[in-house]
Amino acid sequence: MLDKLERRLGRYAIPNLTLWLIGGYIIGYILYFASLSSGANFIAMMTLEPARIIYHFEIWRLITWVMIPPSYSIFWGLIMMLFYYQLGRVLEQTWGTFRFNVYIFSGILFTVIGAFLLYGVARILYPGQNISNIGTFFSTSYINMSIFLAFAVLYGDMQVYLYFVIPIKMRWLAIVYAGLTLYELLATDWGGRVAIIASLLNFFIFFLSNRKKKWSANPTFGQRGFGKGAGNKTPWSGFHYQGQDPFSGGQRQPSDNSDRGRFGSQNPGSASRSRGPISRHKCAVCGRTEITNPELEFRFCSKCNGNYEYCQDHLFNHKHVI
Repeated sequence: MLDKLERRLGRYAIPNLTLWLIGGYIIGYILYFASLSSGANFIAMMTLEPARIIYHFEIWRLITWVMIPPSYSIFWGLIMMLFYYQLGRVLEQTWGTFRFNVYIFSGILFTVIGAFLLYGVARILYPGQNISNIGTFFSTSYINMSIFLAFAVLYGDMQVYLYFVIPIKMRWLAIVYAGLTLYELLATDWGGRVAIIASLLNFFIFFLSNRKKKWSANPTFGQRGFGKGAGNKTPWSGFHYQGQDPFSGGQRQPSDNSDRGRFGSQNPGSASRSRGPISRHKCAVCGRTEITNPELEFRFCSKCNGNYEYCQDHLFNHKHVI
């Protein structure tokens, strides 16, 4: 289904969506500190309040709640934004821009739907009462959690340094956070439960619907530095892995055919000389195509000099063509 949607709507996908989300957080921080200095509560005017949207036509709340930072600490806010920028960048490279857009926007949409459902149920259960402050339950915290969980599923063996000191693999960190979220789900009231379930629904739907799909990520990571050289670390976590750097790996091929050659593949010599269907994707290492192996994902490498395409098994461990 997503493949069909991508062919139709892929050109409308927003590249570097994580940067736009971070830009929204920056606006939220500016408005928060402006509220402290001026006394005007700008943040209260940004929350996801169904009653204000329905009865006062404050439509902007459908968008502005996404700009409210999960934390008002500048220090932890900067760390959070840098960390999730890195995670979002890898997920976009792994899934492609369109699928990453669908993942993020579906999380936002489910959260909005959850807020209105909670408001509707509250109006039915408590008729005549003023149902307000629903927006206090809903924020982007659990949407960020869905990004983290998705990354941990794909790159579970990647190691980070928690609080700059404690080395821990993403898999175990995700299990800890999932356990804390489950505890919060059981301990909080129904408003909090709806917010948690709605915000994480995109994670469960996406991975259940793609449980048989093989992504190009190699889940076995060893010892190598983050980024371009060994030894570099993020401000709060150091990433170590084996093979191609997932933070600078190949880009997913475009979904339409406008960027491909007339005969399908852009790889030199990739046009089939044999009779039968002509492949549009061919791995430059093993020669497998989407015809011989339809279960494979193919992507172009952004580091190779030329249009070289690789299958998911060789995207992160091939020798770059300079």
